[in-house]
Amino acid sequence: MSSLPFSLSPPTVPPSVFSILERLREKGKYGWIVGGCVRDLLRGQVPKDWDIATNARPEEVVRMFPRVIATGLKHGTVTVMDRGVGYEVTTLRGEGAYSDGRRPDSVSFVEDIREDLARRDFTFNAIAIDGLGERLIDPFGGADDLKAGLLRAVGDARERFAEDGLRVLRAARFSATLEVTIESATEAAMGDPTSLATFRKVSAERVRDEWQKSMSANKPSRAFDAMARTGILEVISPELCESRGCEQNRYHAYDVWGHAMACLDAAPKDPTLRVAALLHDIGKPRSRAFSPKTNDYTFYNHEAIGAEIVDPLLHKLKFPNDVRQRIVSLVRHHLICYTSDWSDTAVRRWLKRVGLEVAPQLYELGRADARGKGRPAEEDLRHIDELEARAKELLASGAALSTRDLAISGHDLMKEFSLKPGPVIGRVLDGLLELVLESPELNNRESLLGEAGRLAATLKPT
Repeated sequence: MSSLPFSLSPPTVPPSVFSILERLREKGKYGWIVGGCVRDLLRGQVPKDWDIATNARPEEVVRMFPRVIATGLKHGTVTVMDRGVGYEVTTLRGEGAYSDGRRPDSVSFVEDIREDLARRDFTFNAIAIDGLGERLIDPFGGADDLKAGLLRAVGDARERFAEDGLRVLRAARFSATLEVTIESATEAAMGDPTSLATFRKVSAERVRDEWQKSMSANKPSRAFDAMARTGILEVISPELCESRGCEQNRYHAYDVWGHAMACLDAAPKDPTLRVAALLHDIGKPRSRAFSPKTNDYTFYNHEAIGAEIVDPLLHKLKFPNDVRQRIVSLVRHHLICYTSDWSDTAVRRWLKRVGLEVAPQLYELGRADARGKGRPAEEDLRHIDELEARAKELLASGAALSTRDLAISGHDLMKEFSLKPGPVIGRVLDGLLELVLESPELNNRESLLGEAGRLAATLKPT
């Protein structure tokens, strides 16, 4: 044990943590602060969650505290509620085989904190604090690894990854969020066939969650590069792996994969936007063609092809429907071909096509796309800024972009022209919207009723 390099006094550690440790001591038991919260303290960060290990059995912990939730009693874990906050308290344990690749088939309770730490995934997550004695318990050198910026498995990396398939993906994610380098033997074990076989047992929801957690990193590309190097990405999305080594045209300094990584890092820290950045060019490998005329590659319709690939991929990963639809829309419309000679009508039509809810994220995706080419991006960025400014100006002027924005409604059409509810109403409104997109001044009741009469006469069933 060594002395702590930080203070355990509030506000660093919540008073409730000490209350729990002291209560355990009063009952003749002992507790330690463990896991990710210790890692965060060593990094100079305030932990979001607090975990406590104890030599008290779970049923004993339940009797010690007035409010306890039996969250994982079978595996020795309960949640102690104090001042409205939950604290996981887990009995020191060893573990049996992991036949499902996620959780141990059985656990055995132990007395030595070092035995408990030995079952954990990475050295910087296998550190405990003797909270009352203020000593650091670090049998695997996790603090030194963290200081050196190294991610290393506890013990035999292949054994750790064969136990729990999620650990390989957590390693990739930590490499980005903690900005650490994966130790060579640990990375080699991540790509071991046995590790990947265990990883295949991981649920789609957990894969999705790790992807989204990776998006909070300054450079999430570190996580996805690690996934690609080790074969994890081939298991998740072979379609995305097609981008690796796919050469682009002269407007890019990187291949499709390298551009996706640069675009990902350049995108704002919004998980939905960053997933779209990761996937925006996924259709390029399947659309690439060489043009003798330009002596270069073309990627015709890659955005539509990409959207068709992304939709089932996100469905497979269990993304919520609204998030999936937003990302698919961003991929489908990410190619912004704006130039300063666009008319106001062209800008209105672009807004109608992409949708007002998507447009703000498209500007950001477009900027990240431009910055991720590895070439001078000033002109592209200027065009996006200009398009955004013009779009905002048109919207402020009351531009009609959907039939809901028209000065008349379907009810007006039925009343004025004795039309019955049906497809004709929608077709007339669509026709009026087309007129208003070209000539916004026509969006008034009198003009639209006059135009509607002519349209209705041509469309009204006989």
